[in-house]
Amino acid sequence: MKMRSQLPVAALIFSASCIAGLPKTAHAQMAEGPDRDLFVKTCSKCHEIERVLSQRQDQAGWEATISKMQGYGLQADDTDLKRIIAYLATNLPAEKISKLNINTASRIDFEAALSVKRSVASAIIDYREKNGNFKSVEDLKQVPGVDSATVDAKKDSLTI
Repeated sequence: MKMRSQLPVAALIFSASCIAGLPKTAHAQMAEGPDRDLFVKTCSKCHEIERVLSQRQDQAGWEATISKMQGYGLQADDTDLKRIIAYLATNLPAEKISKLNINTASRIDFEAALSVKRSVASAIIDYREKNGNFKSVEDLKQVPGVDSATVDAKKDSLTI
């Protein structure tokens, strides 16, 4: 029974020593709580925590990373892995990408954002120059050569 009561204390000392050994900037990036300690204890077995802290991913990205780490030998139970993933997704989220303003975007911006050919991106620019600024994202569908399905698929990443 004594061993059992000492186990959490040992884990706390290990976690505290791991966190105390982090550079101040890394420590400052980490949100408080038991999942932070679990994350540090689990991930610091193989690499520096700063390496993880430099990443920014969404939930799916962190799930893929943890799955990859399991392939390299990470051993933890599913409950702990879910807690670690939730902690990382909450505290190291993917950088939010700004929406593309269709009234100021360049040809290259349209090519990249809409995954369209140069000729289609040029047609959007030509249409905008001839007809004035778009009143809505839906107006892109009026441009000859622009596929409505493409606009629908990308509309959340576009703005006027």
